[in-house]
Amino acid sequence: MSAATGLAAQQQALLQALVRPRHADAMKTIAAHVHLTGADSQKRIDRGLQAYRSNGHALAQRVLAAAYPVVAALIGAESFDGLSRHFWQSVPPARGDMAQWGEAFAGFIESLVDLACEEPYLGDVARVEWALHVAATEADGRGDRGSLGLLQSADPAALTLALCPGARAVPSVFPVVSIVLAHAGETLSLQHAGERLRERVAETALVWRQGLKPALRQAQSGEAAFIDALLQGRSLAGALSAAPGFDLTPWLAPAVHTGLLLGARAL
Repeated sequence: MSAATGLAAQQQALLQALVRPRHADAMKTIAAHVHLTGADSQKRIDRGLQAYRSNGHALAQRVLAAAYPVVAALIGAESFDGLSRHFWQSVPPARGDMAQWGEAFAGFIESLVDLACEEPYLGDVARVEWALHVAATEADGRGDRGSLGLLQSADPAALTLALCPGARAVPSVFPVVSIVLAHAGETLSLQHAGERLRERVAETALVWRQGLKPALRQAQSGEAAFIDALLQGRSLAGALSAAPGFDLTPWLAPAVHTGLLLGARAL
């Protein structure tokens, strides 16, 4: 085995050891790739591995708390810390950019039977928060209001609408928009969100990037289907066909004003 191959194997072993649930198992993983000479050598490896594992757990907690602040608030700091460690071990990062890690958190929450039964809305809240996280990291979109003149001159089957980067609809049988906005201290109170949750009010979240910040509101009737169709690259005519009952005319001006709609383009 070449030196480069041996180093790569040791690095891979360290990554595997960092996400082992038990420290003893992590040490066994390291021992299989590192020749330990004497008690002092083993102690150094043990201390170093403990430090790496502690840093990994702390990093996982910070990254997930930044992406899922509402979920963290809903279950409490101690529970969220334990959940972060469990997720780190079950779904370790697959790339170096930790900002891209955490997309599977919603499904992971729903796979935990006790948590899913006690707070069944948590998974959908996490999906909304991840959509906001993604929108926040998207590149700025360039608006072209002049192109909207195509709406008056072109066949709707021959053009489509350009939405801002990060635009996405997240459907839920729970009042996820109310929950997230209430915890963000915007427009709604926690009491109001709690009432809607007890009444099982379904809400579809619409997420997009408005200027430098992600934005969130409840989708209008038929708007989610319309947005999804546009994101699939369908024509304006096709998107309207996919969203019966959606009224385009009153939607246009607010969509442009809030940065959701960037312009139109011919297909």
